Amino acid sequence: MSDDALRLAVIGVGHLGRHHARLASTLEGVRLVAVVDVKAERAAEIAAAHGTTPLTDYRELFDRVDAVVIAVPTEGHLSVARPCLERGIGVLVEKPMASSLDEADAMLAAAATSGATLAVGQTERYNPAVAAVLPLVTSPRFIEVHRLGTFSERSLDIDVVFDVMIHDLDIILALVRSEIVSIEAVGVPVLTPKFDIAYARLRFASGCIANVTASRISRDRVRKIRFFQPDAYISIDYAEQSAEGWRLTRRDGQRPQIQGGALPVQTDEPLRRELADFVDAVRNRRAPLVDGPGGRRALALATEIAEKMKSV
Repeated sequence: MSDDALRLAVIGVGHLGRHHARLASTLEGVRLVAVVDVKAERAAEIAAAHGTTPLTDYRELFDRVDAVVIAVPTEGHLSVARPCLERGIGVLVEKPMASSLDEADAMLAAAATSGATLAVGQTERYNPAVAAVLPLVTSPRFIEVHRLGTFSERSLDIDVVFDVMIHDLDIILALVRSEIVSIEAVGVPVLTPKFDIAYARLRFASGCIANVTASRISRDRVRKIRFFQPDAYISIDYAEQSAEGWRLTRRDGQRPQIQGGALPVQTDEPLRRELADFVDAVRNRRAPLVDGPGGRRALALATEIAEKMKSV
């Protein structure tokens, strides 16, 4: 790749894609070549806002870009991503990576053949609070997650597990490096034919247990994860980008004391960090923080949880 600005396009500029376009237009060393959407008016609106070209057919990008962000509905991820990857174009595909594990494997195969960068938009991994806590979570024994959101008309084509819980599954898999030995799960469809509320209990070979609750029909918005490990408690508020850590300290001849408090977090927009990591990965031909295999692992766990829910 030349030293010129990396040529990037955003495919699908609905709810999330328009934010990708906004941020991509401000990244140093990046030129937003075009935005693509099947709705011409929407493509024109977003393109005008960021001084780029509107398109309705992503295939017009093939000879004009080095990388693309794909934010179309999940069912279209493979059909858009594969021809880009086959041509060596770097791809950042939104979560969930694909509609099925077979489709995810097809993306991985295309990326492996061409050598193109494949990243998956598990945005919470880029949350500054998560980055602050990662070095401190060393031997979790119990993890508790609550991710509750108000009802929205978007992403109703997929269960809440793939819509929002998958973020926390990705975080848990990154931190608990142990095999999952059992899964219990239950889901309830309330406002849609899909599961709108879900609960999963994961047991790992290490003995760690994770309780994960997700809802997209709650009155309040809650996005928190808590880790309990020997002599320590660590918590993250994703939305506030804040974290706390508490530890039991022991000294000879003295009563054990609990010490800790708020952890230093340099706030930033996770989506901006995700895009910057992707751009750097494409430019320097390295793996992004959440690569294709990482996205597949989260999808595989989400799929297993969804299957458990359907069997109840």
